Amino acid sequence: MTYVAQIIEVMIASPSDVADEREAIRQSLSHWNAANARERQLFFEAVGWESHVSPDLSGEPQKLINEQILRDADLLVGLFWTRIGTPTSTNASGTVEEIEEHMATGKPVMLYFSSREIAPNAIDMEQKSKLDEFRNWAFTRGIVESFSSIPDLKEKFSRQLGIALNKNSHLQSLIPGTDNRLIINSENSEVPSRGLSDEASALLKAASQHERNPMILIRRHLGGQSLSAGGTNFGDEGGRRQFERWIAAVEELHYADLIRDINGKGEIYEINHAGYELAESL
Repeated sequence: MTYVAQIIEVMIASPSDVADEREAIRQSLSHWNAANARERQLFFEAVGWESHVSPDLSGEPQKLINEQILRDADLLVGLFWTRIGTPTSTNASGTVEEIEEHMATGKPVMLYFSSREIAPNAIDMEQKSKLDEFRNWAFTRGIVESFSSIPDLKEKFSRQLGIALNKNSHLQSLIPGTDNRLIINSENSEVPSRGLSDEASALLKAASQHERNPMILIRRHLGGQSLSAGGTNFGDEGGRRQFERWIAAVEELHYADLIRDINGKGEIYEINHAGYELAESL
């Protein structure tokens, strides 16, 4: 069945040494779409020069990339490891130029630096020096993130994408509908109200109704993984894709500040006050 969705273009900007990380971001966006696009009426499209730029001899390559894809991007994800990239006529590298051009429009940039090890003899010291200078500049401009592995990048980006979607004014402006907040009860506690998904609502209700175990638990083991809320199992049927919808529902509740991650590992969640208040209205 077809459905209508708002497309949010995500520009992935990086030098050549983080190809695996670029693919990890694409996969994370694809997973978000599979779990949320229909219900949220939003679809993230990953764009980059290798897939969305056509041959053109009318100007400097970086200028053409900016015109063909960067101009229309709503979100930029920047990735770095050991290289700054190839310089342009105006910037330390094409990636840096893309980041600065995007920032100048007021649109959000999510910047990630890899901390994984590399053999000393494989390091280009000139590239590293310029990258260190850029990293220091980035820290003066806002919040940046580091990651130690591909799984770490996927976990952090998936979680932080939801935060950006809920908090950033530009991304908020792209969400279908204009009433994105709801004030509940006389305490004026605010929680996101753009219609929780059916899965998120089911988890919140199940957990809130269990007096002794108001928890949402995600267990990962050799035989697979399981998810329960208030002692009730969810996602046991329907295969891997269906299970990922329940995982996405947990992330939805977490991003909406309705549950808290007790151990900081994405395994044990407890309903907070706002969660209980919203659960009573479902």
